[in-house]
Amino acid sequence: MPRRTPRNVLSDRLRTPRTLSGFLKTASICVLIAGCLSPLGQAAAATSAPTATNDYCSGQCSDILPPGENGNATLAQILLNQAFGTQPAHAEDQLGPYANLATGHPGLTDAKINDFFNDASFGVPATQVASTEKPAGRTDVTIVRDKKTGVPHITGTTRYGTEFGAGYAAGQDRLWLMDVFRHVGRGQLTGFAGGAPANQGLEQEFYRQAPYTEADLQAQIDGAVARNGERGQQALADVTAYLDGINAYIDASDSGRYFPGEYVLTGHKDSITNAGTIDHFKVTDLVALASVVGTLFGSGGGGEVNNALSLIAAQSKYGVEEGTRVWESFRMRNDPEAVLTLHDGQRFPYATRPDSPQGRALPDAGSVTQEPLVYDRTGSAGTASARSSSTAAARGTLSSARRGMSNALVVSGKHTASGHPVAVFGPQTGYFAPQLLMLQEIQGPGISARGASFAGLSMYVELGRGQDYSWSATTSGQDIIDTYAVELCQDDHHYLYRGTCTAMEQVERKNAWKPTVADGTAAGSYAMRVWRTKYGPVQYRATVGGKKVAYTTLRSSYLHEADSIIGFQLLNDPGYVKGPEDFQKAAQHINFTFNWFYADSAHTAYYNSGDNPVRAAGVDAEFPVWAQPAYEWRNWDPAANTADYTPAGEHPNSVDQDYYISWNNKQAEAYTAAPWGEGSVHRGDLLDDRVSKLVAQGGVTRTKLVQAMADAALADLRAEDVLPELLKVVDSAPVSDPAAAAAVTKLRTWLGAGARRTETSAGSKKYADADAIRILDAWWPLLVKAEFEPGLGSGLYGALTANLPVDEAPSAGHGPTGSHAGSSFQYGWWSYVDKDIRAVLGEPVQGGLSRKYCGDGSLSACRDALVGTLKQAAGLTAAQVYPGDDLCSAGDQWCADSIRQRTLGGIKHGNISWQNRPTYQQVVEYTAHR
Repeated sequence: MPRRTPRNVLSDRLRTPRTLSGFLKTASICVLIAGCLSPLGQAAAATSAPTATNDYCSGQCSDILPPGENGNATLAQILLNQAFGTQPAHAEDQLGPYANLATGHPGLTDAKINDFFNDASFGVPATQVASTEKPAGRTDVTIVRDKKTGVPHITGTTRYGTEFGAGYAAGQDRLWLMDVFRHVGRGQLTGFAGGAPANQGLEQEFYRQAPYTEADLQAQIDGAVARNGERGQQALADVTAYLDGINAYIDASDSGRYFPGEYVLTGHKDSITNAGTIDHFKVTDLVALASVVGTLFGSGGGGEVNNALSLIAAQSKYGVEEGTRVWESFRMRNDPEAVLTLHDGQRFPYATRPDSPQGRALPDAGSVTQEPLVYDRTGSAGTASARSSSTAAARGTLSSARRGMSNALVVSGKHTASGHPVAVFGPQTGYFAPQLLMLQEIQGPGISARGASFAGLSMYVELGRGQDYSWSATTSGQDIIDTYAVELCQDDHHYLYRGTCTAMEQVERKNAWKPTVADGTAAGSYAMRVWRTKYGPVQYRATVGGKKVAYTTLRSSYLHEADSIIGFQLLNDPGYVKGPEDFQKAAQHINFTFNWFYADSAHTAYYNSGDNPVRAAGVDAEFPVWAQPAYEWRNWDPAANTADYTPAGEHPNSVDQDYYISWNNKQAEAYTAAPWGEGSVHRGDLLDDRVSKLVAQGGVTRTKLVQAMADAALADLRAEDVLPELLKVVDSAPVSDPAAAAAVTKLRTWLGAGARRTETSAGSKKYADADAIRILDAWWPLLVKAEFEPGLGSGLYGALTANLPVDEAPSAGHGPTGSHAGSSFQYGWWSYVDKDIRAVLGEPVQGGLSRKYCGDGSLSACRDALVGTLKQAAGLTAAQVYPGDDLCSAGDQWCADSIRQRTLGGIKHGNISWQNRPTYQQVVEYTAHR
């Protein structure tokens, strides 16, 4: 079978236009199928496969990545999928097992783990070989695909051939997706994939953060190579071979006419004459791709202007001293009740609050305006929906509440049944069709790994396993982005740089589009313009003490999107990683902000990566500072954007702690992360509570750890950790209102059953305790507002909700991740409610809020507010709580929560029941070591 084709674009920002169904009514499917089916004889059945003598996992390594390995589809396959729902081979064969764990985990055993995961052993048994291929006729590399999942197992006898094969396999499995994202990274998506408002918003979001020229992209790869000696030269050679493999596949699929069908649907190729071109990939494309990945998942920080606005609002209401105390209590920089990844008392001070802040540049009240990005709109670029997408893109870019996602559960061998460490971990990268990640195994000189890599960056495995070790990551979010106030001079596009009036640099991207079969959006165009300074791109304008300023954002990984390649090269090298210390050294080469976890047969380890800039004494990373030498990063070189970075020993790190958990929670004491909400209630508690109990009991197994993860994946954080306190207040007096009393009974029953959002039975598409879930979903935003807005006032309450959204329920389209995205309960006011309610109840609270808010501290008044909003919530119908969207009818609670594989191309998949778990996930337990 041929490799299949991808979809349209990213997240709810990348839409599969509905015009495609109309196209199917008029297209001659039979004619198209005749010309577009996969090439015959591309893959011949093999009779043998290399034996995996270098695998020390003894069949106890597993992984999963829905919906399926196959992310390419020919035009014929797309048409058949749209018309009849048929799926190309291996396009969704991992979706069912992944989904089934939600109801199947209670009966899990070690023997059944691979009913829900893939066998991640090295190699392919001879009886399971589906195909063997020598890409482009090369004799130094072989791609074997297995029958069950179609994952490519790439084996090379030369380094060049190995990487060539990796590139060829990437083209086979993700060509369209890779093409989409190299355009996203350059801010050129609409001209390539269509002008849908969601596409406009997506390219704007990334261009605002990484407005690179082609020279910038080339300089980044040149710099990464030059700074890393032989390793850098090897990286360049690997990238060159990888690109050659991608381009060989482009040529072969073009001449054989089995290229992804989206190229036809978007007007780049002609289905009859084959006219048109698919551009070859070049090295700068990979840097553009890396910038997308880095800004999505690995760049903590930002939000300093929003922080300043909420501080000003607090000081305006309460005065400077009390207002600052109020603000700090909500910020929870280092909350003593926060769940920690490193829980043995280790302290790693970073970005802590200075005793005497220096250089703050807080805006004058009412003076802040966001810097425009889009100019010269024509046609459909001027519609209300297009402008709304631009607003949403800017909001997502400039907030510190970035997508974190991902979790990890790692237990030391001291507490397992076998005496070997057990790990269940993986990244939550969202749900897409095809998936942003792809699975592969790579075996060649200096490379031995299997796992997941971002499409287009799969010259190395980025998350996965080696011969006798596995590694994974979660987003960490420590602050590597600062905001500077540059004082303007001469006009709005000149600023003072170290005493000299200096011109800002304008970079511009002009995009235009016209309707296609895939996207019927009317023709339109616009220009994106960014003004760049030595201190980064301009994001806001304001006045500070009456002086006109521009606020810029400077990210330590800006102009360094390619630097992490060395770290991934090392993680793939069995000659380098031989134990936990080597793993930590490899992770130190990754400049993006991640938590890295490791397990082998004897040890576990953790390391927090990222280029953490050394700030000037007295600088508070929470707020904008003046763009003056005294407040710059230490030894900062503006030309290269390099500086002094905190040494490895000051990053949270550990070897052989009893257990590690991470769900984007706080890493360690005194280590301040940029996002708000790392307080007494965090979704990390859902893991910590379960894993700590397992460790206390001893005898942890792969099954028990998977069950702990899967159980947490169905838990409602608000119900499990906050609802008991709320009910204490409600129960402080008899509930006389019948509607409120009935709601309390339902909530208590659900709480007693475990407070999970789970189906009554597999495939029922109905929740057990559905009414209780509906009531809490409706009650939470109402109770938060009733609890806090009267005391804070609407202005301060609104400013604080801009720092931290109130809720992120699975169905909440208003949450940072949108609806149908799986990941939930990362950002919300659960810690505020928890601490405030406990204070009102008179219970001990460490690191409490500066005052009591619910009922102004009166238990009876607090109870009245809670009961009143509970009654209001109970009266809302399911259709009101779950209003419906393009996927779900109003009132369909299960569907509102359900996970959608967001189409990035032409193939569609059904939605699955909600789970809050990694997209790509490993289950590992090594039995031996080299």
